[in-house]
Amino acid sequence: MIRVETLDEQLDIAELLAHQPLPQGERVAIVTNAGGPAVSCVDASMAAGLRVEPLTEDTRRALADHLPPAAALTNPVDMLAAATSADFRRTIETVSADPGVDAIIAIFLQALPGRGADMVLRAVRAAARRTDVPVLAALMTAQPARAAEEIENDVPVYATPEHAARALGHAARHARNRRRRAPDVGPPGGIDSDAAAVLLAEALGAGDGWLGFEETMRLLQAYSVPAVRAHVAGSPHAAGRWAATAGDDVALKAIVPGLLHKRDAGAVRRGLRGASAVARAARELRSSLEADGHGLNGFVVQAMAPQGVELLVGVVSDPQLGPVVACGAGGTAVELLGDVQVRLAPVAPIEAAEMIRGLRTFPLLDGFRGAPRADVPAVEDIVVRIGWLAANHPEIAELDLNPVVVAPSGAMAVDARVRVERPARRPPYPAVGR
Repeated sequence: MIRVETLDEQLDIAELLAHQPLPQGERVAIVTNAGGPAVSCVDASMAAGLRVEPLTEDTRRALADHLPPAAALTNPVDMLAAATSADFRRTIETVSADPGVDAIIAIFLQALPGRGADMVLRAVRAAARRTDVPVLAALMTAQPARAAEEIENDVPVYATPEHAARALGHAARHARNRRRRAPDVGPPGGIDSDAAAVLLAEALGAGDGWLGFEETMRLLQAYSVPAVRAHVAGSPHAAGRWAATAGDDVALKAIVPGLLHKRDAGAVRRGLRGASAVARAARELRSSLEADGHGLNGFVVQAMAPQGVELLVGVVSDPQLGPVVACGAGGTAVELLGDVQVRLAPVAPIEAAEMIRGLRTFPLLDGFRGAPRADVPAVEDIVVRIGWLAANHPEIAELDLNPVVVAPSGAMAVDARVRVERPARRPPYPAVGR
């Protein structure tokens, strides 16, 4: 699928795909008789994700054999205003043989009235038949449409270089996606799909809605998704008793029905040590939240996560596409940053790697400003496992691991929530890997 923003883009890319092969890369050469439109084409090409790189020395020598001394021979190739249709044909054939060229955009600016556009288009078509790379034409004439209609349109013709560059950028991305199609690989080891299915069936027996904390942890455990060690306590005293066995600092979270963002409501305390400190904090949380009208169902006492980069890994079930897996910058600033990558479930390991490396904030995981490098393969494994969890169990309407802390020594979910509902219809994707 190629996503476009306008009807013009849709028609432009369709014209290219209908008549020319897909480019094998993103390197485009520009052949022109006018410098100004060529500069605009360079800008538009770079904005479309294409690369405009210098031609090889051999190509430049070959071009110098038939072009005037004042012509520009690097890239764009500016043949000057006096260029003939024969110049266009020979130049395109020469440039197409350059090993660093994946596509060509030929630009013709009609300075004087006449039938020059028709002759140039015939020359471009003739050259395109002798090349293996896609060739696009931008005819900047008073009546470009008529010029195109009078000649067979096996070379797509555009009114401006920007339209041509934008269409070529779409084609290049499409070709890259086809080359990088994820291999058909099976699920990772350590998955107990049957245990997850039983848990979800029991939860749905009580009705649609959010799973409890213990149910959520058991679901993650069935797919070997690592999570920070935690315990559910029904009272401040019980919370303190478990904290005494932890042997280190812990975090305390109140379990409040319907309260999804606990930090914002002041329902989280961190860096607590010892039974008395945890019990006292639990009593304070209970008093504060009850004063605000919240009812508590207990507490979660959780070991403190290691220092690391916070990411979000989530799932949402789309009624048309099925489960969609997201990975992005996490923590409290997730909505502010909006840095996220998405794929359809299940997610192959190569896709998980692309998702994480496609984040704008990926340098934070890769030793930004001298920080230790995070264990990226560990979070890739979490993304893969969550993808299979979502693909195998369409009852999962929504899943949110936020944050997933990625440290140099591994990655683990710190907080998780899962919403289940009965699928409205049989999904168009098969259950796999059971």
